[in-house]
Amino acid sequence: MTTLAGTITDVPGIRVGHATDWEALTGCTVVLCEKGAVGGVDQRGGAPGTRETDLLRPLHLVQEVHAVLLAGGSAFGLAAADGVMHYLEERGVGFDARVARVPIVPAAILFDLELGDARTRPNATMGYAACQSAADGPVAEGNVGAGTGASVGKIMGLERAMKSGLGTASVSLGGGLVVGALVAANPFGDVVDPNTGEILAGARKLRSDEPANTLAVMRSLVGKTVLNFASSTIIGVVAANARLTKEEANKVAQMAQDGIARAVRPAHTMFDGDTLFALSTGKKRADVNLIGAYAAVVVAEAIARGARAAESAGRLPAYRDLRPETEA
Repeated sequence: MTTLAGTITDVPGIRVGHATDWEALTGCTVVLCEKGAVGGVDQRGGAPGTRETDLLRPLHLVQEVHAVLLAGGSAFGLAAADGVMHYLEERGVGFDARVARVPIVPAAILFDLELGDARTRPNATMGYAACQSAADGPVAEGNVGAGTGASVGKIMGLERAMKSGLGTASVSLGGGLVVGALVAANPFGDVVDPNTGEILAGARKLRSDEPANTLAVMRSLVGKTVLNFASSTIIGVVAANARLTKEEANKVAQMAQDGIARAVRPAHTMFDGDTLFALSTGKKRADVNLIGAYAAVVVAEAIARGARAAESAGRLPAYRDLRPETEA
């Protein structure tokens, strides 16, 4: 019942596509739900970069979204959502505003400008290309799409950080009910195995590649000035083929944030812009507490998978470089 072997595309009605620039180390990922999905959002951390999040909250007119964009490039990367809107408009997908159909495309970005070419960021062309590549099959993980330039463990500076990436996971709850997640992990803290607590990727010691343990380093800084590391975040999407109201979708997004707390230490700092979207694509009856509980499980698993799948890039080593004997 709880096998975590799949991807977010195991959820009916979801397609995923990437656009990747390996030279500039940036990219974007689109989660398409062209038939419409009830959406919700939960944003935590002190440094968010988002678009169209207010309309996802209760008491607002729009009830469904048609895609979610995740991108690198800092705030510049939000421009990639224009390409997603163009793709959907060409296909007659969008909110019926009488004179036009307006695609509803919430978006969130992460800061990857330090790792690659800061002058190259995801744009409308990349957003459109991500849509063109979208499929409902297996999803590429690691250095791809929004995870291309992701890094983890910034407290000792980027030079002592590690490469992270994009991961996905799903769980079947029986009766055809599926919950999935897709997450690009670029946090200030360390990524840990949610089951064992082992540090998978994070800040490295000054004279070795052993984990420095961000929590321990933070404790050593008591009474000292902490630099500004506002270049971190985790962004992602959880989806289920359950029938949820807008209020329930927002609750699922809120509960899913617990997955970040399980897989990242510390989570939700002032340096992070942690944002999770929730999508309800189906009609299956399900308790919102069940969906939210397992949304947190798959978010944590997706973060860990992204760290394990990442490859070294931009001077940063990855999990598979430092622990090759454990690579699957």
